[in-house]
Amino acid sequence: MPLMRPARQAERMSDDATDPALYPNRGRDAPDRGSAGVSRRTLLAGSAAVGTAATAGCSGATPGDGSGSDEGSDSGDGSDDGSDSGGDGSGPPTVYVFNTGDMTVSVIDAETDELVTTTFLGATSSFPANQFLPGMLTDDDDVLWLNVDRGVRAITVGPLSTAASLDTGSGANWQEVTPDGEHLVVSAREPTHGQYRLDADPASDSFGEVTAEIDRTDEGGRGDNDGPGPCDVTIHPDGEYAYVPDIFGDTLTVIDIEAFEIVTQVSVDPAGDADAVGPWMGTAAWDGDTLLVENNGSGTGTESIWDISDPAEPEEVTRLTADDGLGALPLTSEIGPDSETGYVFTPNSENVTVVDLVEHAVVDTLDLGGSAFVGTWGPARETLYVPVRASDEVKVVDHASRSIVDTIQVGADPYGATAGTVRPETDAAADLLATLAAVGVELPGDGTTYCIGECACGHRL
Repeated sequence: MPLMRPARQAERMSDDATDPALYPNRGRDAPDRGSAGVSRRTLLAGSAAVGTAATAGCSGATPGDGSGSDEGSDSGDGSDDGSDSGGDGSGPPTVYVFNTGDMTVSVIDAETDELVTTTFLGATSSFPANQFLPGMLTDDDDVLWLNVDRGVRAITVGPLSTAASLDTGSGANWQEVTPDGEHLVVSAREPTHGQYRLDADPASDSFGEVTAEIDRTDEGGRGDNDGPGPCDVTIHPDGEYAYVPDIFGDTLTVIDIEAFEIVTQVSVDPAGDADAVGPWMGTAAWDGDTLLVENNGSGTGTESIWDISDPAEPEEVTRLTADDGLGALPLTSEIGPDSETGYVFTPNSENVTVVDLVEHAVVDTLDLGGSAFVGTWGPARETLYVPVRASDEVKVVDHASRSIVDTIQVGADPYGATAGTVRPETDAAADLLATLAAVGVELPGDGTTYCIGECACGHRL
């Protein structure tokens, strides 16, 4: 199939290098990890918990290696609540929320929508794999795929320990697992401008190894960018193709996953007086007919709806703007289980924009009361969980009613989230470390993450 590649745009200068959403820490000193300040509420609650945990004693945890537990532990709330999933997918439905403020992970029961525990991980993630992965996390030995530091990392979900990692040479990374669980496809933005395919099967002898890669620097990019800036990756439900929005190339790139080569590249043309579209995030619908792409350009951003019924030949059919009711800075999206409704996270207007994918129109907005950058479906794909970073909470959206039905308090500065049917093991040591982290005690950890927009994780590109 022919490759359709637009002309290089390096001649045209842009302000990408000063975009605060792309480079939140540029122009100020970035700490080793984030701190948005410790509130009096958090300090008082944490102080009481420190005393309780210290009295209980602790042993066995090793901070800094991604481990927050040892074997034979309970749920972390003082009771054994079925953390053993049985390995058959019948374990407790669970949502994992990664808190960038203190490198903890909050564990939510997706049946009761209650917090089970918040435990110290020593790493954090803004954009964990969450498209097909929730259906694969059924056993303690299965892995979470996180964008950590300057690459991606596999964390075994039971013990929360590092199983594999890849340094891509870039600080901005996104990853998704194919529907069959065999491959992980990675987009690494500047300075790497590359695509990687990893063996994602934990039972494989080559688990975690790079099986193919594409160097895309020769495509160039807008302004003084040395490449197209592959930003995010989403996978067609047939598992054959991956879609990559290129923020500096103003392109949508289609990758044949098995051959691991570019088969199509579509130029995304600016509209009106805009200099660039800036496509940067995308989500493929479950029925394989529709693709949502978030665009950073045109002032407050735009949202494109693409037809991917011919998976290798995507066509943009609609581009929604603020005039259509779209919220500000569309960043990421999730698509409802019926493939007819899109939920677009628009952090600069502190809401979720609801899009009818049949009528190609904005039909509602959900007020979050703060900025949210991503969300994840629970394992049943009935409920959407949306971390609201400014308020340390998760909003629960019921898809059937398209409304916010609950609020769950979690750790500091929640950002990324994913789901599964395994309850991670925790112990008193991990809980004590989480409590200390919550009140601002600096703990060893080697796992910052790149955040877009409001970011206090101190990560560098």
